[in-house]
Amino acid sequence: MDKIWVMVNGIPGNVAVNIAKHILKDSRLKLIPFSMTGPEIIESRYNIDGCSIDLLKPDVRDDKIKKIIKNKKSFISVDYTHPSAVNENAEFYCRHNLPFVMGTTGGDRKLLGNTVKESSISAVIAPNMAKQIVGFQAMLEWCADRFPGIFSEYSLEIRESHQKGKADTSGTAKAVAKSFVKMGIDFSENNIIQERDPKIQKTEWNIPDEYLKGHGYHTYTLISEDKTVKFSFTHNVNGRDVYARGTIDAILFLFGKIAVQSQGKVYTMVDVLKKV
Repeated sequence: MDKIWVMVNGIPGNVAVNIAKHILKDSRLKLIPFSMTGPEIIESRYNIDGCSIDLLKPDVRDDKIKKIIKNKKSFISVDYTHPSAVNENAEFYCRHNLPFVMGTTGGDRKLLGNTVKESSISAVIAPNMAKQIVGFQAMLEWCADRFPGIFSEYSLEIRESHQKGKADTSGTAKAVAKSFVKMGIDFSENNIIQERDPKIQKTEWNIPDEYLKGHGYHTYTLISEDKTVKFSFTHNVNGRDVYARGTIDAILFLFGKIAVQSQGKVYTMVDVLKKV
C-alpha cells in the first residue's frame, strides 16, 4: 500500500507535535512538511525529529494549500489547533475538498457537523481520540439509551484536570455529562469543575511532575439522595501518546472511506472502533 500523506495542523501546539512525531515513525504514513497555525505564532518554521515544518498563518494558507494540493494530490488533514478555530478550519477543509480528522474540542459542534454533511468530503470528528475512553463513553451512552432515569435520585460531581494551556472545558467531560443527564440527573455543563493550576494538580491531584504539562484526569462521582450509595468512575491519562495512537487509527479509517468515495459523512471514534 502506498503511504498516506498527512498534514498535521496546530504545530507548535503540544498535541499536534506529538501526533506529528508518531506519524514520522509510522511506516504507513508520510508527514507533509506544512502546518496551519494561529496568527499569534512567532515562528515560521518548526523542527520535529529532523523534519522541518513550515508554519502557515491564516493570511497565507489559502495560497499555500493550493500548491500543496497540486503537489500531493490527495492527503488527510489532522486538526489539533485551538477551540476558537474549529469552525473556520472545518469550512476551510471543506472548501478545499480536504478530508480531515478533527481532534480539537470546542466550537459550534452542530455547525461543524453540518459543514461536513453539506460538503463533498467526509471527516472523523471526536472530542477524544483515546480508544479506551471512547469505549467507556459508548458504554455510558448505551446505558443511558436503555435505562433512562436510572440515576434520577442521584447528584453528580464532575472534576477534570488538564494542562494549564487547555483553553476550554474537557469535551469528554461534557459528553459523559450528557449521558448522565439522560439517566435522570439534573446537571449542567457549567457545573463541571476544572483544574488548570499546576501547583494544585501536583499537591491535590497527585499528578507526576513530568506530566503536569500534558495530562487528562477525569472523575465522575454519583451520590444517592440519602447519601447511602456512591458510584465513582475515573480515567486518568498521563502524556499524549494514547491520543496519537487513536488519531492514527482514525486516519487509516478515513482513508478507507475515501477509497470508497464517501462524501458528506461525519464519522466518530465509535465508528473507528467498530470499523463500520
